[in-house]
Amino acid sequence: MKKSFVLIVVLISSISGFLGAFVFSWMKGSDVAWLKVAENGIPLRMAGTNVDLSAFESASAASTPTVVFIKTLSTVQYESPFGSFWDFDPFGSRGQATSTGSGVIVNSDGYIVTNNHVIQGAEKITVVLNKSKKEYVAKVIGTDPGSDLALIKIEERNLPSVVFANSDEVNVGEWVLAVGNPFNLNSTVTAGIVSAKGRNINIVKNQFPIESFIQTDAAINPGNSGGALVNLKGQLVGINTAIQSNTGSYTGYGFAIPSNIVQKIVKDFIEKGEVQRAFTGFEIGTVSPEEMSALKLEKEPIKIKALLEDGPAEKSGLKRNDVIVKIGNVDVDGRSSFDEFLAYQRPGNTVPIEFIREGERKKINLTLIDKKSQNELSMKGVVRSKYLGADFQALSASDKERLALSNGVKIMNIQRGGAVSQMGLPNGFTVVEFNGKKVMEAEDLVAALEGQSGRIEIKGKDANGSNMSFSFFRY
Repeated sequence: MKKSFVLIVVLISSISGFLGAFVFSWMKGSDVAWLKVAENGIPLRMAGTNVDLSAFESASAASTPTVVFIKTLSTVQYESPFGSFWDFDPFGSRGQATSTGSGVIVNSDGYIVTNNHVIQGAEKITVVLNKSKKEYVAKVIGTDPGSDLALIKIEERNLPSVVFANSDEVNVGEWVLAVGNPFNLNSTVTAGIVSAKGRNINIVKNQFPIESFIQTDAAINPGNSGGALVNLKGQLVGINTAIQSNTGSYTGYGFAIPSNIVQKIVKDFIEKGEVQRAFTGFEIGTVSPEEMSALKLEKEPIKIKALLEDGPAEKSGLKRNDVIVKIGNVDVDGRSSFDEFLAYQRPGNTVPIEFIREGERKKINLTLIDKKSQNELSMKGVVRSKYLGADFQALSASDKERLALSNGVKIMNIQRGGAVSQMGLPNGFTVVEFNGKKVMEAEDLVAALEGQSGRIEIKGKDANGSNMSFSFFRY
């Protein structure tokens, strides 16, 4: 009985081994793509592709010497456990804090580009070169919070500098390398592909943000910020800026500022001393899927939400709710494509705009303005009250149309600790009625708020157009 059982087991094992060898031999010689096995240490994701693995090595060798390690020193306020009841914490303490990041040498004379958030608030910036490990104290040439880019400089010559690629020619699915200093690990290189282009992830907290990121699955972690994203030629396609993560570490997606935007901003800093930002004089909003379907559009346009009074857009003939489908030679496909086009422009440039109004396509030429002109137009007629801690501005014709109002005064730039802040009025709130009377002029509302005591009732609309009312007693 035992002998028969042993013979059966041996027979089954022999047959299984024979079949296994036959199947493996057949699969190895077949063209079944989904069964290809990595050999000789080649990663599975590269197996069966036409990728030249030596390109990874040469790209790393070319780009790594151009990426530097950045250390910053700054003074921070530590809160006491009792919290803060004023604009300062009387029980807190001040101390020194250090942080690290990366930068990319863009000029052999010592110019280095990095992220604005890497050096923001720094009292001392130290740059460490890749090969020699020599340290330099850097000075700030310029910062641009809107793009999260900054340019710094060290006093050194004949440095290895990165070669810029045309980021417009970068393709989704293309292999890229992320070079930086994550977790203080100097000169780390990770590989991935371009996952998407033109991403807007709303991380740039600025009045005039530019977001049109290259998304990649190359591992990017804290410390990579300001480092290089390069193609397989070792050329710069982007500056690594952010990760999408719930933990603060890499979970699959990183984002880089396209090299074309980087190159333009660096050139502005070096030649002009500041970023030459161009503005249209209008605020943009989104177009709903229903509107896109009605207009028979495949790409996502943008809609004019509001126009600055006497601004270039209003003077050109554009109106609120016009749907913009093309600017310059770029077909608008979401806000990021529009923002990226403007990022390449300078004030004074005239650009053609194609838009749809009431189902009809139209074209106009729009002359772009600078930041100073944009701010002056946006602050036209503003009344500032230090006591109230806010700015007040009568509604423009565009705002009246957007909010469906015939009168009102908008409250902006509310300061913490001021009277308006204590009243609980939100930023962007429009006061329509004050104690039962229509509010027409900014000066009248300021005078009423500064001088009124007793019961106060305020009615109006928030920045999104929702009705709100406030009632309180003021001594």
